[in-house]
Amino acid sequence: MSKLGTLGARLHRGEVGYDFVGNRKLWYGLSILITITAIVGLAVRGLNMGIEFQGGAVFTTPKTSVSVSQAQEYAEKASGHDAIVQKLGDGKLRIQVAGIDTSAADKVSAELAKDLKVDENDVTGELVGPSWGEQIANKAWQGLGIFLVLVVIYLAIAFEWRMAVAAFVALIHDITITVGIYALVGFEVTPGTVIGLLTILGYSLYDTVVVFDSLKEQTKDITKQTRWTYSDVANRSINSTLVRSVNTTVVALLPVAGLLFIGGGFLGAGMLNDISLSLFVGLAAGAYSSIFIATPLVADLKEREPQMKALRKRVLAKRAQAAARGETLDAGPVDEPLDDEPDDAAPAVVGPRNQPASRTRGRGRPSGKRR
Repeated sequence: MSKLGTLGARLHRGEVGYDFVGNRKLWYGLSILITITAIVGLAVRGLNMGIEFQGGAVFTTPKTSVSVSQAQEYAEKASGHDAIVQKLGDGKLRIQVAGIDTSAADKVSAELAKDLKVDENDVTGELVGPSWGEQIANKAWQGLGIFLVLVVIYLAIAFEWRMAVAAFVALIHDITITVGIYALVGFEVTPGTVIGLLTILGYSLYDTVVVFDSLKEQTKDITKQTRWTYSDVANRSINSTLVRSVNTTVVALLPVAGLLFIGGGFLGAGMLNDISLSLFVGLAAGAYSSIFIATPLVADLKEREPQMKALRKRVLAKRAQAAARGETLDAGPVDEPLDDEPDDAAPAVVGPRNQPASRTRGRGRPSGKRR
């Protein structure tokens, strides 16, 4: 078995692990810092909206030896507006100019043909009205709102409202970071960007639901034992699904990285940039939020319940008694049922165990409890 496979098996059995939930304040602080940076970038620089949203014209020229920077200078001089120029694979140029109408477009087309030294009839133009872009934006917001509402309802029914709240916060976290990166990088926001944003929500939700499903299964009848607190079980749930989440994210990121860095960077394909950047940032943010935000937040909310507070008090008291006796206690495998636990069962272990796990019931019982 590979080292990664061995690590995954040991994580699932609870033999090794990292205290994600115990260090949740660190992750919360990091996420707040990243989110504030994204919001500041969005407020200061704003989004570079494509012509699909603000209206304008797209000109496609025949093959030419003129450089992209020179063509951009010609387009901005002819139109009086900022222009975006991309060199297509066959040597043609795609020139986007926002904020011009039909009459201005004809003039710009003629000026471009003259400056680029091509036939005016070979320069094709396509106009986009701002009302069409406004309709796209409204539909995108409606789709996003409907998706979030349905997600919250589903998770509240399938799991519980605390998990629904945590998943909602994680999704907003992912969207905010992705939009902020767009503002900081200056990539153009097009309908492809909207498609990418809606797509990453599904990936983010998938990772979160995987951990939630494991957590729901492992916390059945959790109050009947004195071995683990809810936070302990939540932490073990993250560790048991960690390798699966990482593998899923890496496999998804590899082709997206190919689209972003090869398709967009070397081939100059604009639409690939629009979709792939949102997917790349969103997938990474989604994996992060499902591990470091969603599940620790659920644990925080659950630990506020009176039952979980009482459970934590019993567990901590049991651990204090064991420590006073100088005993080293074992939590057992992660998938062991929580009911019918021995009185001196141990808390969840974070990090390597000092002793092999014992499956013997009643080990370490005081002699006074003999039957």
